[in-house]
Amino acid sequence: MASAQARRNAAKIRDLVRTHRTARAEALTATRAARRVATGARSLATHVLATGANRETVKGIVKALRTAAKKAGVKGRRARIRRSFENVRKQIKTVFRYTREQVAQIAAKYAPRKDEYKVVRAALLAA
Repeated sequence: MASAQARRNAAKIRDLVRTHRTARAEALTATRAARRVATGARSLATHVLATGANRETVKGIVKALRTAAKKAGVKGRRARIRRSFENVRKQIKTVFRYTREQVAQIAAKYAPRKDEYKVVRAALLAA
């Protein structure tokens, strides 16, 4: 039977591996999003992911950016996708894609309060 210390050490190693795996996955997601944004119009979520923000931050910022887009009068390019939503297979949904310039206009109208959102806004304006 393993000692208590050995079990604690094994738990620490598992936690470290999990942490590193998550960090690698987030870095890979940001790299892919940045490459996609550079090639053409993409969703607001992809633009925010390209700044390196985590998924929880992305959800909050995207909702606020959509509101700011309406206020700024910026309309993205319409696209239709087939995707499963709420157990309905291959449902057609209309989405909007934005260029870097349009996202910069939207970010100019966006006034975040949280510090992490301010960092993402600055990155969107710089792009």
